[in-house]
Amino acid sequence: MLWRETRPRWDNRQAGSVYPAFEGELNRLSLWISGCCNASDRPTGRALYGAAQAQDGELFKPKAQEVEISAIVASLRVCSKSKDICKGTLLHADALRKGLLTKCLNDLISMYAKCGKPSVAKQLLHMHNSMDVFTWTDVIAALTHHGFGQDALFCFEQMQHQGLTLDATTFTCVLKACGSIRASDKGAKIYDEICRRGLLRKDIILGTAVVDMYAKCGALARAQQALDELPTRNVISWTSLITGYAQQNQGVQALNCYEHMLHEGLTPNAMTLVSVLKACGSIGALDTGEQILDEIATQGLLGTDVVLGTAMVDMYAKCGAFPKARKVLADLPVESAASWNALITGYVQQGLGEQALSCFEQMQQEGLKPNDVTFLCILKACGYLGATEKGEHIHDEIARQGLLGNSLVLGNALVHMYGKWGALAKAQQILEELPTTDVVSWNTLIAGYAEHGQGEQALSCLERMQGNGLFPDAVSIVCALKACSIIGLVEKAHRYFLNMSTKYGIRPNSWHYTCMVDVLGRAGFLEEAIKIIKRIPSSGTSNALWSAVLGASRTWGDKSIGKLAFKHAH
Repeated sequence: MLWRETRPRWDNRQAGSVYPAFEGELNRLSLWISGCCNASDRPTGRALYGAAQAQDGELFKPKAQEVEISAIVASLRVCSKSKDICKGTLLHADALRKGLLTKCLNDLISMYAKCGKPSVAKQLLHMHNSMDVFTWTDVIAALTHHGFGQDALFCFEQMQHQGLTLDATTFTCVLKACGSIRASDKGAKIYDEICRRGLLRKDIILGTAVVDMYAKCGALARAQQALDELPTRNVISWTSLITGYAQQNQGVQALNCYEHMLHEGLTPNAMTLVSVLKACGSIGALDTGEQILDEIATQGLLGTDVVLGTAMVDMYAKCGAFPKARKVLADLPVESAASWNALITGYVQQGLGEQALSCFEQMQQEGLKPNDVTFLCILKACGYLGATEKGEHIHDEIARQGLLGNSLVLGNALVHMYGKWGALAKAQQILEELPTTDVVSWNTLIAGYAEHGQGEQALSCLERMQGNGLFPDAVSIVCALKACSIIGLVEKAHRYFLNMSTKYGIRPNSWHYTCMVDVLGRAGFLEEAIKIIKRIPSSGTSNALWSAVLGASRTWGDKSIGKLAFKHAH
């Protein structure tokens, strides 16, 4: 998080010798408490404030209120640094009781922001109408850090309405807020304002924040353009772009950026290497990944950085090199749930469910507690393997830990697992008991019914989903068309196919065309199926479409259409 350092470093052991050089109790007390704060001697700082409150001798009589204000302000800064919200709250109450709140307001707001209470900080900010840019910036940074990006943007707009002078640090914080909620349009407007003020010419941190914002929003072309326009680039700005490409599974582009960065003479840091390894794993580039491992060894990072080690496990596992992945895992200085998850996920993605379950057992034997990601992978493995006993045991453990109340993803995974087994009544019961559901929840159940030949139930669930205020997405329509194909509802399928673009704004893809051709072919409407294929842009046609028609022509004994389909399918 971006916090502003507002005091010089201080050695509190020097305070006694410097004391006589200052006139008055205000300077002495403030200096000593602030010195303790900046020297990280927080217990002494808090004790001094307590002494200031308790002292009723002659020393503290002159300028009593100024001394009190200075002591509270310095102590609030102690609390901000030590994240001592309990003491900070007491100081708040003390300032209120003594009528000094307005005198220490900015430091009080910053204390709440830095102690993880951004909502309280925001409330105080708006109640008392602070005009301090540093304080507003602290609150924006805290709100973003704690997942309240929209509130952070609202604070930024309030700053603008009040006419406060915005600086590079404020813009950096608000760009981070935009990235956290993928508000690329708002971020673009802020970027335009930054350019208008000419701030990028002298602030590499701000320029990097622009690249990072666009990358987190998935606007990678804009992120690339922003990077290209920076007067100077560093490893952090390049890493932001590389990470963006890696997270969007655009591994080739990520590796190209890495090569460009090296050509500029920049040395990758651990974060860069983590993202590059992720990119290698996403495209199965094992040879390139092992070259990256050589760079890691050259920098002396091998076996010292757990996050980097986990990325190495992940890369090997996604490339199918499981013996090497296991060796890296065994050599890590500290094993974690994340490193085991990387190996388990790799096994699941490669269709090796038994090995995934074996890893899960070994992980528990070594005393590591599974987290949401672990359970998610294991539920998927149980679903594909038909491991009912193990899956039900995992379900019981998830329920015992109370995880379903906080994780919709886990709930959806349970629906998927039971659906794969054909236990559709149980899958539907779980969905109905979830605190909240989304389109993915319903799609999972609808797909389960469709895959097991229960088309009517699938369509009934689709209607219920819409009744709950959720609109179908592209996957929903695929599931609906499959259900219609199963029970021969040609007209209903045709309505879904038309409505997806006119009513729901969904552009048909190859899956939708294939499903619609299958619906028509199964029902014997072969000429209509061919008309659908001919309406598809040439780039969207595939052998699968003509193969579906070929199969249907055999079923219905239509030799002429069969010959046409055979010609296009081969």
